[in-house]
Amino acid sequence: MPTPPDLRPSPDALLAEARRDQRGHLKIFLGAAPGVGKTFAMLSAAHEKLRAGVDVLAGVIEHHGRPETRALLDGLPLLPLAEVHHRGRSFPEMDLDGLLQRHPALALIDEFAHSNVPGSRHLKRWQDVEDLLDAGIDVYTTLNIQHLEGLNDVVEQITGIKVRETVPDSVFAAADAIELIDLPPDDLIRRLQDGKVYVPDQARRAMHHFFSPATLTSLREMALRHAAERVDRQMVDYMRAHAISGPWPSRERVMVCLGTGEEAERLVRIGRRSAERRGSAWSAVTVETPGSLHGSPARQAALDAALRLAEQLGAETRTLHGTDVASTLLDHARTTNVTLIVTGRPLPGPWSRLWPWYRPLADRILAGSGEISVLVVPPGERKPAAIAPIADPVPPFPWQAALLTLSTIIGATLLGGLIDHFDLPLANISVAYLMAVLLVAIRAGQTPAILTSLACFFSFNFFFTEPRYTFAITDSQNILTIVFFLLAAVTVSKLAARLRTQVDRLRENARRTETLYAFGRTVSAAVTQDDVLWAVAHHVAATLHGRSLVLMPDGGTLRIAAGYPPEDRLDDTSAAAADWAWNNGRMAGRGTATLPAAGWLFLPMKTARGAVGILGVRQDSDQPPAPDLRQLLDMLADQAAIAIERTTLVGDIETARVATERERLRAALLSSLSHDLRTPLVSIMGAASSLITYGPSLTDPQRTDLSQTIQDEAERLNRFVQNLLDMTRLEAGALRPKTDWVDLPDIIEAARRRAGRLLERHTVRITLPPALPLICVDPVLIEQVVFNLLDNARKYAPPDSTITVWAGHDGQTLTLEISDQGPGIPPEDRERVFDMFYRVDRNDRQSGTGLGLAICRGIVTAHGGTLQADSGLNGVGASLILRLPMPETVPGVPA
Repeated sequence: MPTPPDLRPSPDALLAEARRDQRGHLKIFLGAAPGVGKTFAMLSAAHEKLRAGVDVLAGVIEHHGRPETRALLDGLPLLPLAEVHHRGRSFPEMDLDGLLQRHPALALIDEFAHSNVPGSRHLKRWQDVEDLLDAGIDVYTTLNIQHLEGLNDVVEQITGIKVRETVPDSVFAAADAIELIDLPPDDLIRRLQDGKVYVPDQARRAMHHFFSPATLTSLREMALRHAAERVDRQMVDYMRAHAISGPWPSRERVMVCLGTGEEAERLVRIGRRSAERRGSAWSAVTVETPGSLHGSPARQAALDAALRLAEQLGAETRTLHGTDVASTLLDHARTTNVTLIVTGRPLPGPWSRLWPWYRPLADRILAGSGEISVLVVPPGERKPAAIAPIADPVPPFPWQAALLTLSTIIGATLLGGLIDHFDLPLANISVAYLMAVLLVAIRAGQTPAILTSLACFFSFNFFFTEPRYTFAITDSQNILTIVFFLLAAVTVSKLAARLRTQVDRLRENARRTETLYAFGRTVSAAVTQDDVLWAVAHHVAATLHGRSLVLMPDGGTLRIAAGYPPEDRLDDTSAAAADWAWNNGRMAGRGTATLPAAGWLFLPMKTARGAVGILGVRQDSDQPPAPDLRQLLDMLADQAAIAIERTTLVGDIETARVATERERLRAALLSSLSHDLRTPLVSIMGAASSLITYGPSLTDPQRTDLSQTIQDEAERLNRFVQNLLDMTRLEAGALRPKTDWVDLPDIIEAARRRAGRLLERHTVRITLPPALPLICVDPVLIEQVVFNLLDNARKYAPPDSTITVWAGHDGQTLTLEISDQGPGIPPEDRERVFDMFYRVDRNDRQSGTGLGLAICRGIVTAHGGTLQADSGLNGVGASLILRLPMPETVPGVPA
């Protein structure tokens, strides 16, 4: 029986719709080229919204002098442009702050791909639009198809023009509506010839470079295709969100393999377009091998730029490590369920023709791909190498490496002379030179090592082969020796230099791993938030060899909570970048597209509950952090956010615990008041009412009994109030013993007499040694303790039972134990009975507030003693054991 299709709405689609409802809506008027009428169509649509009562405001409109476009501005509210100062000049730009403050329902923003003047909040206008959308403002904007980042290389190939102002494909894909403004190429060229596209003195130049029928037709086709793909994605999203069944394709994933050549950025764009057509996730991956560690800085910079471009286009970037590139890529592809691999096929180099067994990377991936599809991108046209200007000097050879190379060659030559002096074989001299090459390779790197091998080759030939002191070689055996020595020296230099590079990289990785481990260990052990913040600042600064800041919210603003080295303030631009990163949850500041003039780079520290703070870093370089360093920073920020949230949660838990305890005490107090106040008051009122009402008819014993009831209940009420007052004094720290030298038997007897009526139904047996030493205590407070202990024993001891009072000492501690024959105290409750308002859960319904024992322990603790509960004599009942320290000397007793 076939499984019925799942007709539930897609959670991802519903979540995407919910996110769209929370922010402003973006509508893009898309055209194939300038002059098709995008701005005209946008302004016409804005007039319709204005007539419908929508609050419309034009933020920036570029009419390029066209009268029909300028006429549409009449009647539209227009926000004045802001003046941005750069290098002593003023430039008009869109007033982003004014738009946010004015907060219209609909903002008109022309030229979506425009680059802002340096000094603006963002580098690009589309980032300004993102701020407006986040503020809940709907936006109409215009865009030409050649400004899409993913089509940049295709547009350059078609038009021959490198477009510098681009919009990420992910931003275009996130638009809520796309309206295609189409115009046939012939009509557009006619408008250009009539001067309706650009001003007349620019028309012929634009016609030559851009406005040709073939070019416009290609651009028009791309615009139509992208608009159609957009409509198709909207339809699929709608069907998924509303549980409309359909032939859904399985989830695909595209992986782009990047090298260090010029084709990296081109592969990224092709991979982006492939993923977009499939509606799938995609990633950009590079493999770091021991051989790739020797790549030139320019190639590494190109690779870093390609990885940053992939991140901007929405890809997940990864740097893998392995010895074989093809197998490493294929293993990663199978692990991450990749369905399409995009790789390039470079132009054949001069060395590839000399090695017939050489197989390009694309061929090796194809051979091992199995069921994974592989898209092999043919090489583009090789661009001529740029000629460096004469003014640029050649990078200087480090003088330390030069000194090491020269001294090593001289030392190896002298050692060779010593070997030659003893008529040892020539091979021993070559070994000495090989050791010199190896030493330079390990200490200085590959380039000095190759230069050393060449110098050793000539030195070996000049000094030690016949004829000597010339570069001529007459012996054929010496020729082979010299040639093999050169090959061995170059090979050793490359291997040793590679080993040195690997060791350096391993040390760097180990240092970063140790940093992460030490950071995690430190923040996990930190108790307070301040400890966490200072650990974050110190470890980030140590990792970057720079400076770091941690900013935390405080009353709606950000304050510097920690810094290494310590910082107390930020300049206005950096403070604005930190605020923007906090409000938008994205990276801002130095090296980014948002407020790049700031001196700091700010990253939000986020958890599942949202941002908890801002991490600021500052390096000497103006370039953004490399992808691997960015990933390290992200990991540190994530760990820091979790640690900060943990300390916050600990504080919240402690606050909740205190609140719960306060509520428990309040409930216990109310319960105690309702019972222990009401019961004696009812008894007093009843006895008094009986005396008043039936007084003349009562006998003398009856009146005496009622009067005694009033007195007993009044004393009970007085004890309860006294306990409350004592507990309040203990909690406030106002109960301070007024000590004096007293005799313990006197205190016990006074407490027994005071509790005389309470103990009428019990037998009190007091066992004391014949000569107890005096003790230095507050007699009033200790008497209250003994009274409370006797009162507690009679409450739970059955009538006619015995309460035992025993005292003794061992020379250092005086012990007083009061035992009863009641039900006893369970072991698990023997500590909790000293908590306020706590009573052992019994069914005997004995009266009591649960304050007596708590007051006793408080008084005993104030005297430096202890009070504990234990089982009674012979395991029957309960014993309360009081221990007080004894002084070293007693008045009147010889020491």
